[in-house]
Amino acid sequence: MDISSLLRPEAVRVLGQMTSKKRLFQELGDVAAAVYGMSQAVAVDGLQERESLGPTGVGHGIALPHARLEGIDRIVGVFVRLEKPMDFDSVDRQPVDLIFTLFAPKDSGVDHLKALALISRTMRDSGVCAKLRANTNTATLHAILTEARGTQAA
Repeated sequence: MDISSLLRPEAVRVLGQMTSKKRLFQELGDVAAAVYGMSQAVAVDGLQERESLGPTGVGHGIALPHARLEGIDRIVGVFVRLEKPMDFDSVDRQPVDLIFTLFAPKDSGVDHLKALALISRTMRDSGVCAKLRANTNTATLHAILTEARGTQAA
């Protein structure tokens, strides 16, 4: 498994200011619906349900929201870079500007965990994050993510 198999280039976005997690999740759902053909409402509900269990802000300006959903047949991702960081109830209380979202089939089991571990390893790389924060071109952001060293098998 590697990031290029999870993240289509058109699922990478740069957004201005987000006023709330709810609004961000709606935007993530819009991208997931447009790029992967899933239900926007199901995607948003899944993200909100998971977030209600505990914040997915992992620190250092990074959030990894994720959801297991009915009606999809493979694990897919959406990456968003925010121009203005937002509060995300992160473990370190720092605002978030890099959001990598995963959507997995309800019955994906260990594959969902492997994908989440892969994304987590990639986003823990301070060099990758610095490059992501230094760029606003979506093709460049996709290239940075898919060429990152965190792509070793989980």
